[in-house]
Amino acid sequence: MSLHRRYGLTRVINARGPFTPIGVSRSSGETAAVVAEALSHHFLLDELQDRASESISRFTGAEAGTVTHCAAAGITLAVAAAMTGRSAERAAALPVTEGMADRVVLPAGHAVNYGQSILQAVRLSGATPELAGTEAGCPVADLERSLASTHVCCLLLVASRLTRGEPVDLAAAVSAAHRRGVPAIVDGAAQDLRIPDLLGTGADIVVVSGQKYLASPTAGLVVGRRGLVEAVRAQEKGIGRAMKASKEAILGVMAAIDERERSERDGWQREQDRKVATFLARVDGLAGVAARAVPDPTGLPFGRVHLRLDGRDARLSAEALAVALRSGSPQIHVMEHGLSSGDIVFELVQLSEDEVRAVGRRLTDLLD
Repeated sequence: MSLHRRYGLTRVINARGPFTPIGVSRSSGETAAVVAEALSHHFLLDELQDRASESISRFTGAEAGTVTHCAAAGITLAVAAAMTGRSAERAAALPVTEGMADRVVLPAGHAVNYGQSILQAVRLSGATPELAGTEAGCPVADLERSLASTHVCCLLLVASRLTRGEPVDLAAAVSAAHRRGVPAIVDGAAQDLRIPDLLGTGADIVVVSGQKYLASPTAGLVVGRRGLVEAVRAQEKGIGRAMKASKEAILGVMAAIDERERSERDGWQREQDRKVATFLARVDGLAGVAARAVPDPTGLPFGRVHLRLDGRDARLSAEALAVALRSGSPQIHVMEHGLSSGDIVFELVQLSEDEVRAVGRRLTDLLD
């Protein structure tokens, strides 16, 4: 009996991408088998993290890495690490920051909410966030002026549909932080396919989710300079106790990395292109619908399908179509950030070929 039937759970087709409220991604059978085996054994967790660091370093080119409960935990712990270093006494004192530099500067347009405010993620460490620039933009000069007084670190995000204003030049922002003598932390979220690029900006720490395109169990990867990574691990004797990674998460990350390293990137991209082409062929000719493939704006190696619905000719508006897709069985979840302008976006990375066809049939039923 499937888990959906056993526990009375809603069946979902995920055309929204690795989105936390609908279970993020699918792990492969190989990764799932490693996780299942891990659950039946005991390990020395420090040794597991040592092996994970070796695996992450090989995978990313970073000096070191560690696994946290999730990327949000990774942000909090990276900020904490910048405050305490490897001092056990300071780590034990948090979130009380007396005697520590505890100001974290980030561009105003990077004060996002991903289900939790990133400002709260900073405050959980005991630090105080300070916003530089405005939501319209944060020139590097504004960022550097905000870093002029005593601060502990600079926090930056990869531009996405959550960030606001003009994109920040990450490499220039990292250089500005270093001129002021503070480390730069980059929240890469779903950018596990681009970790070397983000490290190439000079960032001291990059934080990504393991459970997005890497398709590990829920986990955060904190990668970068060895001293700061070790300071992140030191937080497990303090606030990081509540954010620690489990044995199955650490081993699941290592298994997912092993599988990624063995995979053939070009073949994976061709598979994504085939799914997009199949989808476009299915919806071609629907009245009032213009469909096109659009590359990922952050440089991830796949495209998405954008449908533009013409209100005069299409049977449904974009908003109504998204509701109708979500109201069926199985529910179909889509990217909704463009609905108000008549765009509905489908990310197909998580979908099987059968699911791609199922979504196409549902669209035909609703729009033809």
